[in-house]
Amino acid sequence: MANLLDGKKVLVTQATEYMGPPIVSLFREEGADVLAGEGGLADPASVAALLDEAGEIDVLVANLALDPRSAPIADTTDADWTALFDALVHPLMRLVRGVAPGMVERGKGKIVAITSAAPLRGIAGNSAYCAARGAQNAFIRAVGLELAPANVQVNAIAQNYVRNSTYYPEDLTQSERFLKHVRFNVPVGRIAEPRETAELALFLASDKSDFMVAQVIPFAGGWATTTG
Repeated sequence: MANLLDGKKVLVTQATEYMGPPIVSLFREEGADVLAGEGGLADPASVAALLDEAGEIDVLVANLALDPRSAPIADTTDADWTALFDALVHPLMRLVRGVAPGMVERGKGKIVAITSAAPLRGIAGNSAYCAARGAQNAFIRAVGLELAPANVQVNAIAQNYVRNSTYYPEDLTQSERFLKHVRFNVPVGRIAEPRETAELALFLASDKSDFMVAQVIPFAGGWATTTG
């Protein structure tokens, strides 16, 4: 049986951070030619350089991450607010702006953003992070509708409670206090493994998702749909 991404050229950003490692690994297993970009993309020149290196691509996985800079609103600094938007929001726009024309011209393409479920509910003490991730989600909805008529599918995985070295490292997720928190707050009673996000990203990057357009998909074990 053919692999889902045979012959596809894929760009994954910040490939050594957040959800980059499991996505790169699975996509390569599924036959993709993956360019694994490293490092943050806050500098516009770094985005331009990466896109120039990538050339024509079939799939963009916009995997962007930064420490959430957690703080009460009274202690949220301009520097932290700006840093989050510079690392998460502006690079997403620049990446999509860079790859969209080629995809539209070819009449085919996939863009998958790895965002967050945090703004879907809100998290006290994380207003700056929620604002930046919320801006990502709003952008994906709008640009997804814009590009849909050209057969370019743009979607986001809005995740939370997924094991990863950036936000949920092992020293945190193995602590009894955290496990108790998860049992109380996450309806499925556990956190997800990295491969689970990668599997969803694989579906969205494949030809099987051609009818998925401008979706911000909550992937949080039910946390994003509870009201507690």
